[in-house]
Amino acid sequence: MNQKVLSVLEYNKIVDRLVALATSPLGRDKASKLQPMSDLGSIKSAQAATRDALNRIFKKETISFGDNKPIARSLKSLEIGAVLSAGELLTIAAFIDNVDRVIAYGKPERDDEPADSLTSLFGALVSNHDTSQDIHRCILSEDEIADDASANLKQIRREIGLNNEKIRSSLNGLLNGAYRTYLQDAVITQRDGRFCIPVKAEYKGQVPGMVHDQSATGSTVFIEPQAIVNLNNKIRELEIEEEHEIEVILAGLSASVGIDAPTLLANQKIMTDLDFAFAKGRLALEQNATEPCFNDKHIINIRKGRHPLLNAKTVVPIDIRLGEEFDLLVVTGPNTGGKTVSLKTVGLLTLMGQAGLHIPAADRSMLSIFTKIYADIGDEQSIEQSLSTFSSHMKNIVAILKNADENSLCLFDELGAGTDPTEGAALAIAILDYLHKRGIRAMATTHYSELKVYALSEEGVENACCEFDVETLSPTYHLLIGIPGKSNAFAISKRLGLRDDIIEDAKSHITQDKESFEDLITDLEDSRRTIEKDRREIEEYKSRIKAHQDALERKKDKIEDSREEILRKAHEEAKEILQEAKDVADETIRTFQKAGPNASMKDLEKARDKVRGKIKTSNEKMAIKADKGTHKELKSSELRLGDDVKIVSMGLKGTVNSLPDSKGDLFVQCGIIRSKVNIKDLILIEDEPVVGGSKKLTTAKSNASKIKMSKSYSVSTEINLLGKTVDEAIYELDKYLDDAYLAHVPSVRIVHGKGTGALRSAVQAKLRKTKYIKSYRQGEYGEGDAGVTIAEFKE
Repeated sequence: MNQKVLSVLEYNKIVDRLVALATSPLGRDKASKLQPMSDLGSIKSAQAATRDALNRIFKKETISFGDNKPIARSLKSLEIGAVLSAGELLTIAAFIDNVDRVIAYGKPERDDEPADSLTSLFGALVSNHDTSQDIHRCILSEDEIADDASANLKQIRREIGLNNEKIRSSLNGLLNGAYRTYLQDAVITQRDGRFCIPVKAEYKGQVPGMVHDQSATGSTVFIEPQAIVNLNNKIRELEIEEEHEIEVILAGLSASVGIDAPTLLANQKIMTDLDFAFAKGRLALEQNATEPCFNDKHIINIRKGRHPLLNAKTVVPIDIRLGEEFDLLVVTGPNTGGKTVSLKTVGLLTLMGQAGLHIPAADRSMLSIFTKIYADIGDEQSIEQSLSTFSSHMKNIVAILKNADENSLCLFDELGAGTDPTEGAALAIAILDYLHKRGIRAMATTHYSELKVYALSEEGVENACCEFDVETLSPTYHLLIGIPGKSNAFAISKRLGLRDDIIEDAKSHITQDKESFEDLITDLEDSRRTIEKDRREIEEYKSRIKAHQDALERKKDKIEDSREEILRKAHEEAKEILQEAKDVADETIRTFQKAGPNASMKDLEKARDKVRGKIKTSNEKMAIKADKGTHKELKSSELRLGDDVKIVSMGLKGTVNSLPDSKGDLFVQCGIIRSKVNIKDLILIEDEPVVGGSKKLTTAKSNASKIKMSKSYSVSTEINLLGKTVDEAIYELDKYLDDAYLAHVPSVRIVHGKGTGALRSAVQAKLRKTKYIKSYRQGEYGEGDAGVTIAEFKE
């Protein structure tokens, strides 16, 4: 692939982004050299690696290869007997640790997990954990070797420490003794690695020893007292031994690394390949890209393609087809309408796909393999080379026509522009016709109407346009294949304020044929928009119908399942009833047979009562089951707060505590228990009239009793204080308790939450001071625990 087209189509910017997503120096180096390929097998392998890396990122997030630094030179030096430095050994140890992390990342989570294209790479990595452990044990940093690196080193450093202590002890004696008056400062210092004391210059003859240095002013000389010379010599000898022992340690570690060198080099290549694959996966994730399908028939079908260098939130996806129904696409439309972006999108996505990268397009997008891609895009005029805009374009076009073949993709921006429109249009038609006859896939943008006519009249050539909204003077950036575009120069000029008489005069200079052609394009565009609108409405209707069909199918399946379940339960219940009846009958017969002719009536009566009791119990169970299946379903409009109801499935009575929601669910207060039930499971209990003798008593209700009745119907048995301050909560609680007490509510549930306990303490303090509160307690399990307080009113 020629380097010029990579620059023109901005492929290098994609590579730069890929390099930034690699995590190791070697991975970044490999990413920077990524080039499009033309071998189908190689492309599919690269695409598979990208896909599998992306899948692993989705499953386990990503993995870093940051310690995959170059170690080949260090390993090569070991072949000639070199000893690696502490820094080199630490770099190798970090690399080994990185390999171990990657091995752990690559292990399958399940035994039956299918393999992918990266499985073999992960499986080929070999751990050198022991070598890494030895290095970390011996080397603490580039400048520090651990005391425990060897027993000899530990002994040497111990002796150095003991001699240092002896020297300091001896010097401290001198500082505090006879030499005190001769010293410039009572401190111990070092010069050239030997311990010294600072002596005034005039007294240097009074302190026997070796002079190692003097101050800049000459007033102080640094003398090594004679008393510690032998000790300093001993320390120097030990330091030489220490250096030699460190060399021995490093040599031993280097030898261990040398044994592992082949494995380490193989691991480094695999780590680099994995880092490169995961960089491609991260790029695909960043661009919301998908794997394209490839063919060898030079067919391109990009679905919802987006230019990867444009803002993903604002870029408008486009659909582009080329090579199946037509091999030449002519794109027309106004400036800034998206023609060049469409052209670059085709070229750049093709390059990315052939480089093994996923493309920012919808799933099942199709690309083909081109051995060469040519692009004449942009203005390359040169004053130095005396090239005008037209000349620079024509120079590129000549080179393209010379080298292009049936395996090439050619892209032209504003073909034939920069010269006389008539001659430019003629040249453009001739160039495109030359490519078309040779079966070369090509795409060109233009403003020339002659090219639109050429595309309409020539088989295998298709028009396309970038949609433009004249009302808003803004492009929509949608690419419409099959419709030639308008430049909309008159409409844009009018909207921008150009005088009407000038625009009319301009129109008079257009021939009748051209005006008719432009009107035809306008009619085609209007028809397309109408068809597109109708198509969208049809798709919407179809999706609605499909949703309704699915809902009906689900409902039908549910009814069928319910029917089978009901029949099964009915058969089981019938079987139980028959078995129970048989058991009762058998027991009765056995009782009477056992009694015999001499049995007393008292015993027989007792046995008969027992039978009656069992029959009564069975009848009650039957009645409950009958209620469940035959009661009339209530409507939401029939319920009011405070209504007395019966929960059929539980056989409990209670009071409506909230109105039904959209699903028919509501809360019913049964004593101190607040249950959530469905309206289908409720029976409304009518108020029973008070009867005295045989006459029903009716009492006229006073205004006060009406108020109380209204209160009882509107006051809830629960108050929720969550999220309120203590002052707000106590104010609302005080009013609520008054209303509940007047409504004759027996008990209430106060929800205050757990939190810090401040609100609970304030609520319970309020209840203690309220005279009509009989008692209160903390909620039990199932009532809300410590987050709830149950209060009971006095009668």
